[in-house]
Amino acid sequence: MDNLWEELSDISILKLVKWGAIMAMVFGGVVPFIPQYREIKRTDDAEGFSLFVCLTLLIANTLRILFWFGKRYELPLLIQSIIMNITMLIMVNLCVTVKNRNQIIRGRERVFTDPGTRDPRPSHSKQLRADHNFLDFDTKYFWAWTDFISYVDFLIVFTIVTSFFMYLFVEISFFVELIGFLALFAEALLGAPQLLRNYQHKSTEGMSVAMVMMWTMGDTFKTCYFLLREAPLQFWVCGALQVCIDLFILLQVQLYRLSPGVRRTRNMPD
Repeated sequence: MDNLWEELSDISILKLVKWGAIMAMVFGGVVPFIPQYREIKRTDDAEGFSLFVCLTLLIANTLRILFWFGKRYELPLLIQSIIMNITMLIMVNLCVTVKNRNQIIRGRERVFTDPGTRDPRPSHSKQLRADHNFLDFDTKYFWAWTDFISYVDFLIVFTIVTSFFMYLFVEISFFVELIGFLALFAEALLGAPQLLRNYQHKSTEGMSVAMVMMWTMGDTFKTCYFLLREAPLQFWVCGALQVCIDLFILLQVQLYRLSPGVRRTRNMPD
């Protein structure tokens, strides 16, 4: 009992604050996506959320994980990146499942291993089918695949390719720093896909405002921290860019609330 009391008395306020900060650092990035996840589940509609947000974070955090092998940084940041990638895959899986379930007429199947659209009608010639897929290749279908495994396949391929280059050039300081900067810059563009999606539809319907508000608070805190800690220029510049994008999205919420948005056709086949 005395030993237990000694251990408890050794826990200072400073240590509690430190542990709290570490937990906030590890899970803080995940929390803003909880309202969006619940919104999609509640409405059974994923059209209001841009999947390119997930792509941005998957690329940013994969690069950050690779950066750790070239230049070791705090372990909680590494764990945060791993957890964020898992969270983004969960969000992608939910969105793909909801979109497929809501299709009234089954459209053309799109998968990562076949960038062209698959014609649901059987072909009498393998060569004709191959030519058809080649001619139908369209970059607009990137990250708009109809099965979840395609997104996992892309992440695996991206990880393998970038890992190969990191293995070759891990001793080159410039390359390692470049990977770190690209990870930071990609994360700074987190809200850009959502901003673009809102602009194209002239509506923020289906987007969780709570998610964006949490982005704004977190990015503002992070940018102030970088300034106070006199972090390198690219850190607080990228942080400030994130805050600006967040504020523009919140401005869109007000603008499109006052003006009618573009009525979108839900899950119609291409």
